[in-house]
Amino acid sequence: MKTSTDELLVFVTVIDSGSITAAAEKLGQTVSGVSRALTRLEQKLDTALVRRTTRRLHLTEEGDAFLRRARAILDALEEAEESVARGRERPSGRLRVDAASPFMLHCVAPHMSAFSALYPEIRLELTSNERIVDLLEQKVDIAIRIGALQDSTLHARALGESRLRVLASPAYLAEHGEPTTLDALRGHRLIGFTAPEHLNRWPLRAAGNRRRGSRAQDDDTALLKIEPSITASSGETLRQLALSSSGVACLADFMTAADVREQRLVPILGNLLVDRRQPVHAVYYQSVSLAGRVQSFLDFIAARVRL
Repeated sequence: MKTSTDELLVFVTVIDSGSITAAAEKLGQTVSGVSRALTRLEQKLDTALVRRTTRRLHLTEEGDAFLRRARAILDALEEAEESVARGRERPSGRLRVDAASPFMLHCVAPHMSAFSALYPEIRLELTSNERIVDLLEQKVDIAIRIGALQDSTLHARALGESRLRVLASPAYLAEHGEPTTLDALRGHRLIGFTAPEHLNRWPLRAAGNRRRGSRAQDDDTALLKIEPSITASSGETLRQLALSSSGVACLADFMTAADVREQRLVPILGNLLVDRRQPVHAVYYQSVSLAGRVQSFLDFIAARVRL
C-alpha cells in the first residue's frame, strides 16, 4: 500500500512538534488518530522511524533519512500549491520574526518600511532575543540565527557570513594606547559576553602561529580566551560600551561597519586577527498557511542584507 501525503504530514509534524500530543493539537486531530497514522506509516515502510520513550520521541537512523525525503515531498507539494495561490492573492496576515537585538537593529529594522510598502497586508511582529528561541514555544515564524545551526528539523536559508573584528573607540585608544600584542591586550579593559562562554574567545593568534588573514572557522587553537572586565548579554550593549570608550570589544562587521567607516570605532590588532566569520541563517518551520508570508520576507531580506 502506498504512503499518503497525510501520513507524511503527520510524521513530519510529530517530529517538529516533539510529541504525538503536540502534533495532534497542531493538526487538529485526536492523539489516537495521529498515533495510528504514525504506526501505519511504519508498517507500510516495514521499519521503525522513531523510538518512543515516556518523555519524547527520537528519530532512528532510518527515520532521519526518511524525514529528509518526506520534507522534500511536502515542500514540493506546498510550493506547487503556493505558486497557484500566489497567482490569486497577495500574502497577508501576521508574521512573527525574531533576531538578536544587534541584527534586528542594524539589518532588519532599517528595511521594514520598504517591506511594509511592498506587502501592506502582512502584519509584522518583531521580537529580539539574545539567546536561541524555540520557534514553536515562542510562536515565532522566522528566526535569524548567528553562528552554526544546531536544530536539523528546521528549514534554513543562508543570508551570508559576517567577520569578527577587535575594536575600540579613538578616545579609548588615545587615553590607554593601542595594544599591538596579546600581552598588551590583556592589560586593557576588555568587554565580553555574559554567556555563552564561547563568545569570549576572540579570533586572535599568537604571533607566528598562523598566516595572517587565514580562515579559522573550525580551528579553536586560533582563538584567544579573554577575561572581560565588563560583560553584557547583548551584542548591541557591547557595541554601545565600546562607543562610549569603556574598553575593547570583539564584534561582527554587520553591526560595526558604519562605526568603522565613520571612525567611531577603530579596528586593532589586524596583524594578529584570524579570518573568523559567523554564518547567518533565517530558520523556520514549513507551513502551508504561512508559506507566502515567509517566502516574501525571506526573499526580501536576503536581497537587502549585505554581510
